[in-house]
Amino acid sequence: MAKGRERTRRVEPRFEADGPADPAILDLRLSRGDRAGGGVAKGTAKSTAGGAGKDAGKRAKKPARGRAVAAPRRRRSLLGHLVHATLILGLWGLVAVAGIVAYHASQLPPIDQLAVPKRPPNIAILASDGSLLANRGETGGRTVSIRELPPYLPRAFVAIEDRRFYNHLGIDPIGIARAIAQNLTRRGVAQGGSTLTQQLAKNLFLTQERTASRKIQEAILALWLEHTYSKDEILALYLNRVYFGAGAYGVEAAAQRYFAKPAKDVTLAEAAMLGGLVQAPSRLAPNRNLAAAQARAAQVLAAMQDLGFAKPNDVTAALAQPAKPARAAGGGSANYVADLVMDVLDDYVGKIETDVSVQTTVDPSLQGIAERALVDELNQKGGRFNVAQGAVVAMRPDGAIRALIGGRDYAQSQFNRATTAKRQPGSAFKPFVYLAAVERGLTPDTVRDDAPVSIKGWSPENFSRSFSGPITLREALAHSVNTVAVRLSQEVGPKAVVQTAQRLGITSPLQANASIALGTSEVTPLELVGAYAAFANGGTGVIPYVIASVKTVDGRSVYKRGPSGLGRVIEPGAVGMMNAMMHEVFASGTAKKGDIPGWDLAGKTGTTQDFKDAWVVGYSGTLVTGVWLGNDDNEATKRVSGGNLPVEVWNRVMTAALRGDKPVPLPGAARWRRGGNAVAAASPGEPQTLGGFIDSLVGGSPPPSRPPVPPRGGPSREDKNFLERLFGID
Repeated sequence: MAKGRERTRRVEPRFEADGPADPAILDLRLSRGDRAGGGVAKGTAKSTAGGAGKDAGKRAKKPARGRAVAAPRRRRSLLGHLVHATLILGLWGLVAVAGIVAYHASQLPPIDQLAVPKRPPNIAILASDGSLLANRGETGGRTVSIRELPPYLPRAFVAIEDRRFYNHLGIDPIGIARAIAQNLTRRGVAQGGSTLTQQLAKNLFLTQERTASRKIQEAILALWLEHTYSKDEILALYLNRVYFGAGAYGVEAAAQRYFAKPAKDVTLAEAAMLGGLVQAPSRLAPNRNLAAAQARAAQVLAAMQDLGFAKPNDVTAALAQPAKPARAAGGGSANYVADLVMDVLDDYVGKIETDVSVQTTVDPSLQGIAERALVDELNQKGGRFNVAQGAVVAMRPDGAIRALIGGRDYAQSQFNRATTAKRQPGSAFKPFVYLAAVERGLTPDTVRDDAPVSIKGWSPENFSRSFSGPITLREALAHSVNTVAVRLSQEVGPKAVVQTAQRLGITSPLQANASIALGTSEVTPLELVGAYAAFANGGTGVIPYVIASVKTVDGRSVYKRGPSGLGRVIEPGAVGMMNAMMHEVFASGTAKKGDIPGWDLAGKTGTTQDFKDAWVVGYSGTLVTGVWLGNDDNEATKRVSGGNLPVEVWNRVMTAALRGDKPVPLPGAARWRRGGNAVAAASPGEPQTLGGFIDSLVGGSPPPSRPPVPPRGGPSREDKNFLERLFGID
């Protein structure tokens, strides 16, 4: 038994070659007492594994099977400490950033409620030929799609503003790093780090303040935009919202504002200039700083070539012929038309909620001619005659406005004198007096006495300060004899004169007093020209209009003008007599300087007290034009009368407008020409009267309605009181 037990005795190996055992390791080894049955075998066993002669207590003991030996603990290096600290700080930094982002995100609307704001509607105001006169609305131009634009236009913005636009997710760390490097290299802010998406987010949702909070929200919104829209949709939104200065939002508005053309027609050089403009619209506007705008455009072209967006030959050509600003055909004066359109548009279509185009009746060529005629006259003679302002209205006989100039320079004064300024018309009001008289039986050959007249202490005098004695109405109107006009007004009654003027379309308040005959009640140029249209068209009253139609951008009709007007306001016979009398104004009277050979013209001049207002309203069978000159502060001019400067402007406008047209006779005028030679037939569409039929047979003229009155002398100027001098002006 003893041998058996001895034979099965477990012998521990010895590791003499390992050297002295580490106390820490020995602590982990089992002693005999720790083993099960460890006390049975005592020091009788013999080791056969080498190491005899060694003390058993000093022998190295093998660790228990399955138990790892602990590695020596090493001291951490400085680099390790730094890495460890960096990881910890980075982790906490991420937590902090996440918290900040979450906080600022909470200040934004919920994602499910976030939406791109609707772009304010644009109102494109078009000329009669479809060309653009002006844009109105908050943006200054209509919305355009990427498909409408030449490919190089959107690429210009990508090249200079965000060359990695199609590769990032709304935020571009690489672009930010590149911008920082370039700014440090150039020692200034040469390039920004915001992507096009970030710029769009700012324009759509945020204010323009420069704060860390805004930048964080901008980045969050940029990520949302990228998640919600495609790249082309984002680019289209950007191109239609970005600000280009001068009230132009979007490429369409900018192209019209700076190059007088739609965005679809801009050249590569112009596209590059627009692309560079958004960096600093006020500093780089080509109409303010052309050299800076062209230099910036060159940078854009270089970037486009570098990215392969433009061919080298095309870039070279664009650099050789850099873009230059252009002015619209109607010039600045087209804005007066646009203002009138906006004043009346609500009456036709109500509230505008989408982009619309308004087709007007304005001829852009005539608009430009009228503007230049007025401006040139004031530039050349305004200083010498002390006259600073004016207005021009040209209208078809049916009331369609063909040109409207509300002042000398829209940029300096937006006050529309053509539609808003109420001024005394002076003798230009006399046709209403004569019409009232003709409608009560008088004719162009009726004789009245040009002699002093006194009405309740008021004694008007003539422009010439003299009297001619008996004179026909034809001559009295042609030479603007004040005394005869006052006598006629008294015969028919001032109230009848007022009613006649109102019947023809005058809407301003009129005072039914004795001085109404000399045009002392104020009217606007537009309503006076509109009232004269009834003479030009044969007796039909008109309502002046400028809007022909309104459509949405997709072609849906919103408004189309139909037949309208005041109906017949003058009988054909009276129209013929008035046209014959007013024809003499241009043939031999106060507007003789304005006569155009080959054309039947008629109208009337007017001048007010102390030469404060000077007028001429004249017409052919196809166009009615009125001109007013004066000063906004009502200061007297230096003898500007209706027969000098206004007639010169009028003649220039009408000569250009009628050039190439076939002359059209004035309705009914031929029957009442000077000399009494009546025609055998009435004008087309005009019924012939019994008197006209008899006249055509005998070839005579109607007798004067009363015998001549012997001439009488009048009081000297020294005897006239203030009221006489006040109203005694042509």
